[in-house]
Amino acid sequence: MENQSDEVPLAPIKVGVVFNLKHAELSRCAAADDQAEYDSMDTVLAIERAIQRLGCRTVLMEADETLPEQLRQHRPDIIFNIAEGRGGRAREAQVPALLTLFNIPFTGSDETTLCIALDKALTKRLLATYHIPTPRYRVFEPGNPVRTGGLKYPVIVKPNAEGSSKGIQDVCIAENAAGLKSLVEQNFSLYGGSVLAEEFVHGREFTVGLLGNGKSITAFPPMEIVYHGSPISGYNVYNYTVKKEYEKYVSYRCPAEISPELEEELVRLSKKVFLALGCRDFARADFRIDEQGRVFFIEINPLPGLAPHYSDYPMLAEFCGVAYDDLVGSVLRAGAVRSGVCL
Repeated sequence: MENQSDEVPLAPIKVGVVFNLKHAELSRCAAADDQAEYDSMDTVLAIERAIQRLGCRTVLMEADETLPEQLRQHRPDIIFNIAEGRGGRAREAQVPALLTLFNIPFTGSDETTLCIALDKALTKRLLATYHIPTPRYRVFEPGNPVRTGGLKYPVIVKPNAEGSSKGIQDVCIAENAAGLKSLVEQNFSLYGGSVLAEEFVHGREFTVGLLGNGKSITAFPPMEIVYHGSPISGYNVYNYTVKKEYEKYVSYRCPAEISPELEEELVRLSKKVFLALGCRDFARADFRIDEQGRVFFIEINPLPGLAPHYSDYPMLAEFCGVAYDDLVGSVLRAGAVRSGVCL
């Protein structure tokens, strides 16, 4: 009788997809865009299908109060994290901190980077030490007097620690001190947190997608947001209304029609910000270029949206010939290689 091998084939790794879904009952405030950062089930399922096509097993886990028990039950080998968190300035750090506590590898930036990047003013202060050019700004805290001096008008007013253009309403530009005070107080009442007032940069707008880690970071060619109209008279702002009705207000040009020198500068600054903040695996950086050709960093999103054919990050990747499934797979591979997980 022939000897039979006792070796059992290894099962494919299990990838947990952790997310926050839009739920009407979770609304925390009166603002219409309260859950703008959360995902639809269609996006979650698109990510799951892309991961399954790599031969991985998947388990879907919503990032609610049951997540610790879900992690104990399913014991994933790695997490594909798109969770935005459930409230507070540190909300994007909630899931990464929990995964770090459980010693479970995950894609994307860690809790410290996500905390810093979500706080726009804190990001600006840190990046100033790296000589990254950003518009001048002031931060206003609830309960403190709104002192409006020191800025050149017009200024754009937005919550200091929100994403997905949340809080950038159709009335978000102040042209004088009275308008600034009114908008700051309106933001306090709707969102409750600190408010950022930033000198508005008239000019062209670009976003740069980044993928990978260390010396292998890839920057996609800059994508320009080209405005054909605006709900804000006299100002082009990529706000919540424009994103919802993008076909009405904007088109996207990638690669952008810019000089090689300008493209090189946008890519250089994007990578510099990515590394300075300790970003991992993927991110998207936003810039404005004023009428004198000066480049201003606006913000970086180390947890960019992945809604197929809608979110900027997969859109710019697709313009560059990277299909959605390949992009999701590349993010997963970047996180797995960095964490020592074998796909």
